[in-house]
Amino acid sequence: MPVTPFPRPKTLSVQTGVGPAIDAPVRVVLDASVPAQGFSLETSAEGVTLTHSDAAGLRYGLAALDQLRADRDFATTSYSITDHPDFPVRGFMLDVSRDRVPTRRTLARWVEVLDLARINSLELYTEHTYAFTGQQAVWQDASPLTAEDLQWLDALCASKGIELVCNQNTLGHMERFLKVPEHLKRAENEDGFTMRGQHRPPSTVEPTSENAAFVQELLEDVTPNFRTKRINIGADEPWELGQGKSRQRAEEVGLGTVYFDYVTEVMQPWLDRGYTVEFWADVFGDHPELMDKVPAGAIPVVWQYDSPGLLAEVVDAAQPDQVQEWRSLGVDVTKLRDGFRDRAKLLLDAGIPFWVAPGASNWNSLLGRWENALGNMVDAAEVGLANSAQGYLNTSWGDHGHWDPPSVAFGPVLFGGAVSWSLESNRDLDVAEVLDERLLLDPRGVTGDVLVRAGKVCHVLGTPVLNASPLVLALRETDDLAPWAVPSADALTAAQRILTDCLLDLRTAEPAASDGDVVLRELTQALRLSEFAVRVLQARESDGSFEATAAARMLPELDDLLEEQRACWLLRSRPGGLADSLAEFSTLRHALLRAVS
Repeated sequence: MPVTPFPRPKTLSVQTGVGPAIDAPVRVVLDASVPAQGFSLETSAEGVTLTHSDAAGLRYGLAALDQLRADRDFATTSYSITDHPDFPVRGFMLDVSRDRVPTRRTLARWVEVLDLARINSLELYTEHTYAFTGQQAVWQDASPLTAEDLQWLDALCASKGIELVCNQNTLGHMERFLKVPEHLKRAENEDGFTMRGQHRPPSTVEPTSENAAFVQELLEDVTPNFRTKRINIGADEPWELGQGKSRQRAEEVGLGTVYFDYVTEVMQPWLDRGYTVEFWADVFGDHPELMDKVPAGAIPVVWQYDSPGLLAEVVDAAQPDQVQEWRSLGVDVTKLRDGFRDRAKLLLDAGIPFWVAPGASNWNSLLGRWENALGNMVDAAEVGLANSAQGYLNTSWGDHGHWDPPSVAFGPVLFGGAVSWSLESNRDLDVAEVLDERLLLDPRGVTGDVLVRAGKVCHVLGTPVLNASPLVLALRETDDLAPWAVPSADALTAAQRILTDCLLDLRTAEPAASDGDVVLRELTQALRLSEFAVRVLQARESDGSFEATAAARMLPELDDLLEEQRACWLLRSRPGGLADSLAEFSTLRHALLRAVS
């Protein structure tokens, strides 16, 4: 039976009955008219011809040929394929700073995933998890990546045609630096700040030349480990900007100018060296007065992590208190439905080139948010293609301790690679099949199917929540769970049924991949944690308390789950950060302890 390569090509025609011998020689033709990274592949009784114009096209053509050759009917099937990518840069960004720092084995597995999906760029998002020279007080408990780690990974990526790109935040999300006494003076607000009614430690550096020079030292320390001349300086979510030490200047010249003067000071030395410099466009995109100030070589990266479909559902179902909370944070709820189009509106109006960055929707979820992930990635591809974006950067964040196991993001990353390669060919891709047949190698077709079904549980719960699953909120914010984040009794029963079925089905899975045993164990753990969260929601009173008998039953079960969470973590990740990640469960544990005391 003829096969379809992954990612699905732009054109594919098949004729059965005759094909090349399994050992037929491959005739390779160099043709400058073939689009960059593209190829054409012809197999017939006469042999195999692969036409390309560059090294990437040759690589991808040979990979497609390997997939065809693996089929038993290769010798009796003729194929004609033409293919090239929609986006020249198809990237994946992995958060390694929210406690979970991958082992080398895990990083090597990620390279295999990216290679399969024809993703040609990998960014490791770092804050404090690189062993910066002279900054041991910052990273000493994090099991950080070292220069040797990055050089090893850079070489591995290069061997697969993947660029490893430095992604180092330089303005916001600098909490781990600012908690060290010697760096506290760099903070915009040394006493911290209040957000959503909660006091938080300082996270944003004051936008000064002195701090720009400091982050330059960090960049100069880490970038020699990367051979590419592209860098991502982050600069997203500077929550306190203009509220502390920079308040007066922001009032005088405008918050946007304060922000972009600093960002320009950080990026300019790299632009002068011929680097392409990415930066997150969330602050920049809110200030039309900055639109003519983007220097050549700088790329605003527009991120959006909820799909238009979910946004519409949430806005329609939102309660007045929820709408008021959004408005207090400066969110225009009437525009939420527009997804990437709204996020990039000012850039679109100004005609400024930008990249799109959807999300794998693995974070704040345990099992992922499947429908949202796919809808978000398709939206990003549609908006990016309509506006000639050259880059598509799929992201896997680790907010609040990165509880989800890596395998939860495998499917969304494969889908993101496929739709950034060819949207129209892959928007209806059967990802479970790709997972089982090409990545996890499960002949029973179970493991990938469970990953996809489990990822749909969040949608079944039917709560109007953005950027999170109510199951994670139940475990992390037990005392302060918003009414709209509590699913109905019927929805909880339906979710519990799915989780139970997934656990039962997983017992029959037989993934033959090198990490198959790890996938089974970590996925079982994520399913058990999720099922426990359902029961927490079922047992929880409206004020967040628990009945003593229920709490006494749940406490030892929670302790057992946390012990297994520790064991699963160490199968994929370094020990640094594990204690901080597990500490995110403390609110629930204290609530249960109060109930039995």
